[in-house]
Amino acid sequence: MTPPAPHGSPSPGTPPHGTTPPAATPGGAPPHGTATVASEPTPPPPPPSARRPLRQLLAASVGNAVEWYDWYAYTFLAAYLANQVFPKSSGNSLVPLLSTFAVFAVGFFMRPVGGLLMGALADRRGRRTALTVTILLMGGSSLLVGLTPTYAAAGVLAPVVLVIARLLQGLSVGGEFAASTTFLVESAGRGRRGLFSSFQYVSTSAGQLAASGIAALLVSRLGEDRMNDGGWRIPFLLGAVFSLAGFWIRRGAEETRGVAQREAPRPGLFDALRHHPRASLLIGGITAGGTLAYYTWTSYLPTYAELNTGIDKADALLAGTLSLAFFALLQPVGGLLSDRFGRKPSLLFFGIGFAALAVPLLRALDGSFLSLLLVQCAGMVLLTGFTSISAAVNAEMFPARVRAAGIGFPYSLTVALFGGTAPYVGTLFKEWDVPGLFPWYVAVLCLVSSAVYLRLPETAHKELER
Repeated sequence: MTPPAPHGSPSPGTPPHGTTPPAATPGGAPPHGTATVASEPTPPPPPPSARRPLRQLLAASVGNAVEWYDWYAYTFLAAYLANQVFPKSSGNSLVPLLSTFAVFAVGFFMRPVGGLLMGALADRRGRRTALTVTILLMGGSSLLVGLTPTYAAAGVLAPVVLVIARLLQGLSVGGEFAASTTFLVESAGRGRRGLFSSFQYVSTSAGQLAASGIAALLVSRLGEDRMNDGGWRIPFLLGAVFSLAGFWIRRGAEETRGVAQREAPRPGLFDALRHHPRASLLIGGITAGGTLAYYTWTSYLPTYAELNTGIDKADALLAGTLSLAFFALLQPVGGLLSDRFGRKPSLLFFGIGFAALAVPLLRALDGSFLSLLLVQCAGMVLLTGFTSISAAVNAEMFPARVRAAGIGFPYSLTVALFGGTAPYVGTLFKEWDVPGLFPWYVAVLCLVSSAVYLRLPETAHKELER
């Protein structure tokens, strides 16, 4: 045994003060009289997207498109389901109650719950796990809708089954944004978070267009009688098959949580709200104007034009479809611009633009196809300043440990309060004989969000914790 060195003297193996430690030879022995050169620190591994960018984009985007295809298929075919599952002639007082609950419970309750639960799952078990759960939930609920019995065959059980399916859909859609947003942005390489973020709304628009196209094709080919006789089930059964394809793609994606996050203690369900209340409130302020403008321009505007200008329904639907395709093409451009010039200029372009132009744009509608198409496309250009980078802005607000849950709950709650209610508010103003107030409602809320954007720190060029 070697005795310990006296105090102040070098310990064994330690060179005396002022001498240079010898460098190791290739064989491991230090040659006499040579100096050690400190090795460079190993750089952190690139995020998964730097190695497999297309696979990561496909995993988030294709799955998200499938999710929104299933969601919008119900919207486009609701009239056929209502005839078969919620008949007015049923004589059962539970039927209209269940019909109302199916609409409002999904829009105002299940999406925020899904954002919280699926976001927490993504933070605790991984983004890929949450993505696979959300798409299986949506596929299962779509299959359940497709297999829902008619009221004539099963009585009150039919609307109960459909309500359960819609609750599962709401849970899935609420969680999808939280999980896919986090996954997309964490997958992005340096200087590409805005670009990757933009595919959130590219895929959402693709799902909406696919649902609209398939529904329109079936109606034109089968006719009203055969659609009521069971043709309405086809899009939902297809949605279940599409979900399996999306599940397979997502299973092959790489997890984006860093090693430190996987080894850290798992966060609690409300940790994001408890420890980051300011960021949670900011998500609401960032989203309020954007979600109202988004749902107004992408979903409600054709109906608004029909109600207030008398435009032909077919022309309104065609203008809506063309402008939505244009909107999808704009998203990557908006994402790239924000990566170059920052998030705040893009957000302010949207917010101030809508605050100033929402009223004149909606007043420019004159009942013609061309006016509606131009107004929708002009609004889509402004809206891209928000939608193309919404995922990146939200993800950059929270640390990795609580990022998905931090985004999911406040975002989904704000969408339910302001985005999902846009058609109801617009229709209510019409019933009150003050339809001109609706454009001002959009403008004021976008102005409020603009005030939030002004106070946001610029995060485009900062490193993202993984």
